[in-house]
Amino acid sequence: MIRAAIVGLGWWGRTIVRELAASQAIRVTLGVDPETGPRETMASLLPVAARYEDALRDPEIDAVILCSPHRFHAEQILAAARAGKHVFCEKPLCRTGAEAERALEAMAKANLTLGLGHERRFEPAILHLRRRFAAGEFGQAVLMEGNFSQEKFLDLPLDNWRLSPELAPVGPLSATGIHLVDLAIALFGPPSEVWARLASHSQRFANGDTLAVSLAFAGGASAQISAILTTPFVGRLAVYGDAGWVEVRDRTHPETPTGWDVTTARRGGPSATTFWPPHAAVRDNLEAFARAAAGGSAYPITPDEMLANARTFEAIVRSAASGRIERI
Repeated sequence: MIRAAIVGLGWWGRTIVRELAASQAIRVTLGVDPETGPRETMASLLPVAARYEDALRDPEIDAVILCSPHRFHAEQILAAARAGKHVFCEKPLCRTGAEAERALEAMAKANLTLGLGHERRFEPAILHLRRRFAAGEFGQAVLMEGNFSQEKFLDLPLDNWRLSPELAPVGPLSATGIHLVDLAIALFGPPSEVWARLASHSQRFANGDTLAVSLAFAGGASAQISAILTTPFVGRLAVYGDAGWVEVRDRTHPETPTGWDVTTARRGGPSATTFWPPHAAVRDNLEAFARAAAGGSAYPITPDEMLANARTFEAIVRSAASGRIERI
């Protein structure tokens, strides 16, 4: 059993505490937040502290789960490495490729496990899609399309860091779009070029509410990714091969999954849709991290994929500002 401190007791931090309540692999034993309100909210469920250093100095803590603003991630990972703590970091990992390189190098040198909050990789329907493409059932994968949108941020106060162009540039990217970037990397490897367009249709979102991204890959594959922060929830991923395609549609937000509708089609045959029941993918991701930290099987998101993700995040931010195709 890995004992973990969760750093950041906002919406997603509370979600993770709930998801891990019955886990046999990882237990949250401390909550950390600099704000009094979140600590008071969680104080009846677990011990709380105001300072990150309290978790790092605690010999009873094996790992930290970072649900903090991403501008802090790099330094928090470096501090955890110095303290000998494994790290599970919510997305995005870091703001730049250089930050990610330093964080990954520090964790590797300390022989510690780094996990990343891309739970969509652990959804059964996505695992099914990847297995079937890897087996060649749909030919060579040539294009991915994805949209991951939600309206949860409409309820945030205007001074929340998630709405800040300085603290969270390209808001739809760090909110949801980065999950689709990760899935594209899982399918095609690191992208080579990106073009992004960011728009703000609502005055609430100074850091943008509508994002469209085109990714190019060295092997000739492409990905078209979109994310909107003002429309009702939609989660859709389609991968097209030269002999067939698969589309996965979420019925609800991953916070409270109710299942997936998966449509497949192969050349010469009709399309067919099947229902996949809900599954705790958030918990699966954290438990995979815990098993790796305890010396078990390797964590399935590789350091190279994490670095490619951070470099792509940085390039998308550049492209959204410049309006140009940017190299990654």
